[in-house]
Amino acid sequence: MPGLVIRNIPYEIPKLKELSLPDILGTLIEQHNGIILVTGPTGCGKSTTIASLINYINETKASPDLKEQPVPTDSLQKAIDPKRWVPNPTKATWLALVIPGGGQIYNRKYWKLPIFYGGFAGCAYALTWNSKMYKDYSAAYKDAVNGNFNSSTITDLLPPNYNYTESQLTETLRKRKDTFRRYRDLSIFAFIGVYLLSVVDAYVDAELSNFDITPDLSMKVEPAIINSQMTGSSNRNVGVQCSFRF
Repeated sequence: MPGLVIRNIPYEIPKLKELSLPDILGTLIEQHNGIILVTGPTGCGKSTTIASLINYINETKASPDLKEQPVPTDSLQKAIDPKRWVPNPTKATWLALVIPGGGQIYNRKYWKLPIFYGGFAGCAYALTWNSKMYKDYSAAYKDAVNGNFNSSTITDLLPPNYNYTESQLTETLRKRKDTFRRYRDLSIFAFIGVYLLSVVDAYVDAELSNFDITPDLSMKVEPAIINSQMTGSSNRNVGVQCSFRF
């Protein structure tokens, strides 16, 4: 026959005196060594007795293990020299956005300035040159379409003693016009790319300026004695082990 057991568990833990337990239990549970066994049939109050004993310990004796332990200082903070310059990543990013190369100056990475300024100068020169050639070939192509093949805009772009038909000349001017327009657009994208790269470099450099590179982060290779348990043999072999420390 199926059965059902219902227990009423009170919210408050009863005291030892409320359970009519002997006073000697208070002395026994204060001992550091030994085992206390609470036995009996089902429903006789074993769990209630154990709960009352634990509550008595918590109320009368503060356990040193429950005290708040001091939080150890992070190894990263130990590795940071307070006298060393540590840039702010947010400030470095804003300076790089407002002034090209400003983030590198703020991070005190002056050796990067010739790289980025050289990139800016190269992109600016390419943009200026391709824009000028695109305008020249656009004007020459417009004159060729209008039938004005003797215009100076066309003759200045052609080599001496050229041998082109009118249709070939028009097609050549159109192709070169489109080519320099594409180069001009690529120069703009390259300039933006160098600008964004300088911003990202300034942020990453400032963010990793306090990165922990202490000896705790290392890879160690050393000889070791390896057990051959996988092969079912009790012999030991000499080998090399590689350990990573994070």
